[in-house]
Amino acid sequence: MMPRLRLLRSTAVRLAIGYALLFVLSAFVLVGFYWWRTSAYLEREVDAVILADTQAIGDRLQDFGLSGAIQTINQRIRQHADEHAIYLLADPSLAPVAGNLAAWPLRIGHNTGWYQVELARDDKLYATRVLYVGLPRGFHLLVGRDVQDLVAIRHSIIDSLGSVVVVALLLAVIGGLLVRRAILHRVDAINRTASGIVQGDLTRRVPSYGSSDEFDQLARTINGMLQQIEVLVDGVRNASNAVAHDLRTPLAELRGRLEELLLDPPAPEETLRQIQAAVADLDRLIEVFNALLRLAEIDSGARLAGFRQVPLDSVAGEVIDLYGPLAEDKGIALQTHLPSGLTVKGDPFLLAQAIGNLLDNALKYSPARGTISLALEQGKDGGVDIIVTDDGPGIAPEEMPKVMERFFRGSAGQGSEGLGLGLSVVAAVARLHGGAVQLADANPGLIATLHLPATG
Repeated sequence: MMPRLRLLRSTAVRLAIGYALLFVLSAFVLVGFYWWRTSAYLEREVDAVILADTQAIGDRLQDFGLSGAIQTINQRIRQHADEHAIYLLADPSLAPVAGNLAAWPLRIGHNTGWYQVELARDDKLYATRVLYVGLPRGFHLLVGRDVQDLVAIRHSIIDSLGSVVVVALLLAVIGGLLVRRAILHRVDAINRTASGIVQGDLTRRVPSYGSSDEFDQLARTINGMLQQIEVLVDGVRNASNAVAHDLRTPLAELRGRLEELLLDPPAPEETLRQIQAAVADLDRLIEVFNALLRLAEIDSGARLAGFRQVPLDSVAGEVIDLYGPLAEDKGIALQTHLPSGLTVKGDPFLLAQAIGNLLDNALKYSPARGTISLALEQGKDGGVDIIVTDDGPGIAPEEMPKVMERFFRGSAGQGSEGLGLGLSVVAAVARLHGGAVQLADANPGLIATLHLPATG
C-alpha cells in the first residue's frame, strides 16, 4: 500500500496519469463531435427531402385538387420504393385516402410538426422520421423517410467508442510512461548532481543535452549557481588558508614581544617602542580583517540594491584628487584622459575603490620620475574600459593567473607594503558589475583594464 502511495506522490506519475486522462477525454470529445456532426448532416439531408415532397404534394392539392395530390403521392411511392418512403393522405376523420400506410399511426399526435417513430412495414419495425402537416379542407398529410440507416450509423459510432477509448487509453498510457521516463531521467540527473555536491564534490554539474528546453534552461541556471558557489567556497577556503598563513607569523611575533615585556620588562623607552610596534601589528591585522569583510560584502551581492547610473569621469576625478598628491610626492607624473558622458549602472563607492586600488598598485611599483596614466574609453561592446598604465616592473607571465587571488604577493611585491588584496577587490567589484579585469604587459610596466558592461 505504501509503495503505491509513494508512487502517486511522484509528480511524473501524476503528470503521466493526467496526460492519459486528457488523451482519453480528447478521444471522447472527438468521437462525440463526429457523432453529432454526422447525425446532424444526415438529418438535414433527410429533412430536406421530406420538406421538398411535402411542398410538392401541397402544391398539387392546391392546383389540381384531391386527385392531383393522390396522383403525386402514387408517383412518389413508385419513385422512392427502394428508399422506404412514407406517404399518407387522410381525410378530416384520419381515414386513409392515399399512401402506403393502412391506417393513421397512433403515435402521431394532434399537433403538426416533426416526429420520429417506429412504423411497421413488411412485418418489421423501422425507425422513421415523418412530417405531419395540415392541408386545406381538413385533410392531413404525413411524409417521411426510413432513418434506420441513420440510427445504425449512430449505433455504429457509439459501439466504436469503446474501441476508440481502449486504443486511446493504451496510447495515452504509453505516452504517459514515455513522458514520465523523460522527466525522471532529467530529474534524476539533477538529483545525482545535488547528491554529489552534498558529498563534497563541488565540481559536479547538471548535464545539458542541447535541446534548449525548460530542463536545459534549468540546468544552465543551476550550473551557473554551482559555478558561483564553487568560486565562493574556493575563495573562502583560500582566504582561510591565506589568513592562517599570513596572520600566524605576526600573531606569534606579537605574542613573543608581549610575553618578553611581561617576563623581563626593559627600560621605559624600550617598553614604549615595543608597545608602539605591537599596536602597529594589530592595526595591520585589523586592516586584513576589514579587507576580508569588504570582499565578503562585495561577493555576497548585498550592494546590488544601491546600483544607479554613475558618471565615471566624476568618480575617476575624485580618485585622482586623492592620489594626485601621493604621486607628486614620489615624483611620478599622473596623466588622465577622462571624457564626459561615459556612464555605467553600479555602486559609485565600489567603483571608486576599484580605481583607487589600481592606482595604488601602480604607485607602489612605479619608479621615481615614472609615469602613470588613467583613461576612460568606450568599449567595443558599448561598455566602458577603465585603463591604468604604469612603467614599473610589471608582472611575471607565470604569475599573471594568480595575481587576483587573495593574499597573493608576486615577486615584484616582495618586501613592499600591502596585504595582497588590492587586485582581489578589483576583481570582486568587476564580477559584481558583470565586468572583468584584464592585465597585460606594457613593456615595461603593466596595463590593467577594468571593463564594465553597457548600461542596461
